[in-house]
Amino acid sequence: MSEIKVPDLGESITEGTIYKWIVKEGDHVGQGDVLAELETDKVNLEISAEESGVISAILRRDGDNVAVGEVIGLIGSAGSGGAEEASAADSGKPAAPEAPAASPAAQQPAAQPAGTLAAAPEGPAAESGAAYLATPGARKLARERGIDLGEVGARDPIGRIGQADVKTFGAAAAPAAPKPAAPTQGAPAGGTPPEAKAADGKETERKRMSRRRLTIASRLVEAQHTAAMLTTFNEVDMTAILDIRKRRKDNFKEKHDIGLGFMSFFTKAVVGALKAYPLLNAEIDGEDLIIKKYYDIGIAVSAKEGLVVPVVREADRLSFPQIERQIAELAAKARANTLALSDLQGGTFTITNGGVFGSLLSTPILNAPQVGILGMHKIQLRPIAIDEVTTVNKPMMYIALSYDHRIVDGAEAVSFLVKVKELLEDPEALLLEG
Repeated sequence: MSEIKVPDLGESITEGTIYKWIVKEGDHVGQGDVLAELETDKVNLEISAEESGVISAILRRDGDNVAVGEVIGLIGSAGSGGAEEASAADSGKPAAPEAPAASPAAQQPAAQPAGTLAAAPEGPAAESGAAYLATPGARKLARERGIDLGEVGARDPIGRIGQADVKTFGAAAAPAAPKPAAPTQGAPAGGTPPEAKAADGKETERKRMSRRRLTIASRLVEAQHTAAMLTTFNEVDMTAILDIRKRRKDNFKEKHDIGLGFMSFFTKAVVGALKAYPLLNAEIDGEDLIIKKYYDIGIAVSAKEGLVVPVVREADRLSFPQIERQIAELAAKARANTLALSDLQGGTFTITNGGVFGSLLSTPILNAPQVGILGMHKIQLRPIAIDEVTTVNKPMMYIALSYDHRIVDGAEAVSFLVKVKELLEDPEALLLEG
C-alpha cells in the first residue's frame, strides 16, 4: 500500500487546497495517472499516482486545506485488503496470520464504515503520543482549541486524525453548540448551503472564496498598507500605432503566425522608459534599494480563478513577434490553469490592460514588491485641438502609472509616463530606444 502525499509546491508555498478529486475510492489507477487537482496561492497543480493499484481510501475531501507532505489518500494493490496483504501479494508469499489481540482497540477492523470513530488507544503508548497519527493541520487545530489528540477518534482506515475529526470532537464537547445541518447536494466545502435566507427573508447565496482569490485579496490590501501608492495620468494619441497595425498586420501574421497586438508596443515603450528612469525598475529591501538591470515585464491576465501576472522574460532582448508569441502562450496557459510557478516569479514591472473590458480610466494597484505598474485603457475617439482654430478627432487612450512614492518622486513618475507616451506616439523612436 502506498500513500498519496501533497507534493513539494516550491518557493515559500507550504500548503494548498484540494480543488477536486479526479478519482474515487475503489477506482483502479495506473502509475502517472492524475488523482487530484490542488489549488495553491498562485497556480493549480496535479497530484499523480506514484504506482498502480486501487484507491483504497481518500482521507481529505474537496475544499480541505492540506500541508506539503501530508497524506491525503491511500493506494492499495488490486484485490488487497490491507498493507500486509499487499506486501504478501508483491512477494508471492501468504500473509502472516494475525497475532492475538492485545486490547479491544486492536480488534478494530482495518477499515470502518464512514462516520464511525476509531477507538482512542490506551496505555503507556498513548501517553507517549506514539500510538496515534495526526495531520499537521489537525495538530495545529487541536493546540488552538486545547484538545487532547489522544481523546480524538479517527475515521480513516489507518487511524490518522484529520482536521475534520478534531472539529467533530470539539463540536461534540461543546454542549451549547447547535448541531450543524447536513450538507445539501452541491453545497460548497464546509457544509454551507449555496442558497439561504437573509434575516429579512430575501434570498442570498453564500460561496466559499477560492484560495487564489483569498491570496489576491490579501496581497492587494497589503500593497495598499505597505506602499505609499500614488497614481499619475496621461493620454496617448494612438494614430501612428493603429496605422502601422493596419498596414502591416496581414504581412506580420503571415510571416510570424501571430497577430500584431498593442502589448508588444507597450512592452517596448515600458522597457525604453525603465532604462531612462531605473528607479521604476527597483524594489525596497529593508533600508536598501535593489535596482534591477534586467527587464522581466509582468502582463496581467484575467483568468477564471482570478487575476494572474505571468512574466515575459528579458523583454528588452525580444522582437515584436517574440513578445506577442510569449504573451499569447502565457495567456492561454493562464486561462487553462496550467501556469507553472516559474511563469509567475520575478517580474520587475507590470502592465495591466483594463481597456479590453471597456475601462476608460482606472488606478491600478501595485504588484508588490514592484514599485510601478502601468494601466492601459480603452481607445476612444476624442476631439483634440491641433491649434487655436483646428480640432481633429483622434483615437486617444488614457494611461495611468501607479508608483511607490517611498522611492519614486512625482517628477520622476510623471517623466516616466511622458516617456512612454512619446515612444508610443513615435514608433520609430520606439524601435530605436525600446
